[in-house]
Amino acid sequence: MYREKRILAVVPARGGSKGIPLKNIHMLAGRPLIAFTAEVVRQLPEVDRAVVSTDHDDIARVAERYGLDAPFRRPDDLSGDRVADWDVLEHALRTMEEKDSCVYDVLLMLQPTCPLRTSEHVRQALRMLVDGGHDAVWTLSPTDSKAHPLKQLVLDGELLDYYDPQGAAIIARQQLRPVYHRNGAAYAITRQCLLEQKTIKGGRCSGLVIEEPLANIDTVQDILFAEFLLNSGGAR
Repeated sequence: MYREKRILAVVPARGGSKGIPLKNIHMLAGRPLIAFTAEVVRQLPEVDRAVVSTDHDDIARVAERYGLDAPFRRPDDLSGDRVADWDVLEHALRTMEEKDSCVYDVLLMLQPTCPLRTSEHVRQALRMLVDGGHDAVWTLSPTDSKAHPLKQLVLDGELLDYYDPQGAAIIARQQLRPVYHRNGAAYAITRQCLLEQKTIKGGRCSGLVIEEPLANIDTVQDILFAEFLLNSGGAR
């Protein structure tokens, strides 16, 4: 618990990933990907219950081997690649509240695809949520100015244009307002936000900016980047 709030951590790990088959248990530095998340959970005494939401028995077995509970299987209609995070989390929350005969006040979504997160990243997001009275807190990474929305281009057939017409006025990066992207380290969400507002963002959402580099794994190249960070000593 944290400040009398009961905390449920949910690790979403479906089996149907396309870029990397069974991505959530793909090996990284000698360990399955999901093991990194399980290690972080063990360092969070604030978490009352931590479960994996999966449709795949092999993922469930690996998750349990590293200390995560797998007390249910995600139904097929919530296991496709176009299923929203809200649907998965709402199902997990309601399922666990029924199984545990309790009400969870805060839900933490910890995606296995961010193996370089630390327990302190998650703890800071939780504290920001509760102490700041937010509906949700997402962890963010600064986006390099080269990938800024106003510098992006599109091709319409053979014709090149700016993705946003305002990009034509940008001469120097100092003109750009800083932007951020989700890194998947943690989403902290109140029960009220999830079940009443029916969103993982809510009307009052804040962002915890993490400056150190984090790999968010979707491709084989992302795996190589994570290995580089681990080997360089720039991550735990």
